[in-house]
Amino acid sequence: MNHRISTDITLARPIDEVFAFFSDAGNLEAITPPELRFQILTPLPIAMHVGARIDYRLSLYAVPFTWKTRITAWEPGRRFIDEQESGPFRVWIHEHRFEALSPFSTRIRDDVQYRLPLEPFGGIVHPLVRRKLDRIFAYREERVRASMER
Repeated sequence: MNHRISTDITLARPIDEVFAFFSDAGNLEAITPPELRFQILTPLPIAMHVGARIDYRLSLYAVPFTWKTRITAWEPGRRFIDEQESGPFRVWIHEHRFEALSPFSTRIRDDVQYRLPLEPFGGIVHPLVRRKLDRIFAYREERVRASMER
């Protein structure tokens, strides 16, 4: 079964600055909770474009794993999509959308479609996984605001 997470935040920053922040993979570590021990394995800087691949290492519930994603849509200043090629989910499709509300205000919308592995077992553990994902996205919003609105 596919699940979905949607977030919507508005920052008091111009869209070009916001898009630049999110399109720099080097910022991912700063907006990911430390307990995940998130590390980008692909050498930085990463040239972002359709087909760009990014490899990561992280730990979830003290279990280390690698995660490989690929950029499947790239529209500078508007949106991009990263999709899991291999990792902890059966499906992970994350669309990042950006909208200028004014010259100094930007709305960021994230829409993630995901599916857990090992159905029907995945359905049993989904509440635990969902709580963790909600925590990750809440931390991300807090860190993005701290980084972008200072």
